[in-house]
Amino acid sequence: MRSEIISYEADGLAMESHLYVDEGRSGARPGVLVFPEAFGLGDHAKNKARKLAELGYVALACDLHGEGRIKTDRDEMMAELGALFEAPERIRARAKGGLDALLARPEADPARIASIGFCFGGTMSLELARGGHPIAGVVGFHSGLKTSRPQDAANIKGRVLVLIGADDPGIPPEQRAAFEAEMRAGKVDWQMKLYGGVVHSFTNPEADAMGMPDFVRYDAVADRRSWAEMLAFFDEIFGKAG
Repeated sequence: MRSEIISYEADGLAMESHLYVDEGRSGARPGVLVFPEAFGLGDHAKNKARKLAELGYVALACDLHGEGRIKTDRDEMMAELGALFEAPERIRARAKGGLDALLARPEADPARIASIGFCFGGTMSLELARGGHPIAGVVGFHSGLKTSRPQDAANIKGRVLVLIGADDPGIPPEQRAAFEAEMRAGKVDWQMKLYGGVVHSFTNPEADAMGMPDFVRYDAVADRRSWAEMLAFFDEIFGKAG
């Protein structure tokens, strides 16, 4: 397994993302963008990208805040995210920087690109698709579903799968209903899977350390089930990897 840091500019930021590729496999293969939770590119997203590379994909774990920064001040992070939600073109610019970097790699088949994301990273993947960019599929894990540009769902070219904790206070039923209406209006091929008794950040084993179990909590069963759903979705959109 080879990993390397890929540098590029996006939304005026110097991004430092991590590419993972299995050198034991030859030829172009499906590529996957992996966008992290709101704090930035940490071990969680990198580990998921590495697992994808082991399965035969080429995966790029994407920087979120520039220079590989992890934001530890929650108030600062929430303020920045609030500004981004009001300017989806900036979210899309950050995501497109990662897409362009992955498309430039000879290991990646440009006709078979997917984007996945966790928490705000799922929002980034959805906004990338709403921007009309050529990705075959989007997967959002405990992904924020709201957007200030719902009409742009008509631009989505690929299929969409979102995997949500049914008891996630950050993604309440009314947000799920609005997303469903958006997808229907845009005539998107979409799916939503709900996990009962599950809240936010259910894929991240480090979530419990935040001490907010009613809001963020790791769930090993939902983590396993959602990963299997993603792999089945990938098999559907571009065949078996490797």
